[in-house]
Parts: sequence; structure tokens; C-alpha cells
Amino acid sequence: MEAVQTVRKSDERYTLDDAVNVLFSKLDSAIDDMENGRVISAEDMWKELERV
Repeated sequence: MEAVQTVRKSDERYTLDDAVNVLFSKLDSAIDDMENGRVISAEDMWKELERV
């Protein structure tokens, strides 16, 4: 939901470009996190996913 809200337009329509921009934005954030050591272990990731 958060990703969709970042590209929300007043006419409530989304384009493929909007989706790609959100995807690249999230990917860029993930790369920054990895470069700065802000990652969790695989075990912790699975625990988080199981809670959802």
C-alpha cells in the first residue's frame, strides 16, 4: 500500500511508468540499506514473514 500511495495521482489512474518508478525507488532504498549494513538475517526474515 505504501508504494501505491507514493504515486497516487489526483485522477486515481496509474501507468506502467508509475509502477516502474516505485519499483526502482524501493530497489534503490534496499541497495542503500545493504551498503550501510542495515540488513537482517535470513532466519529473522522468515520469522517476520511468518508473523504476517
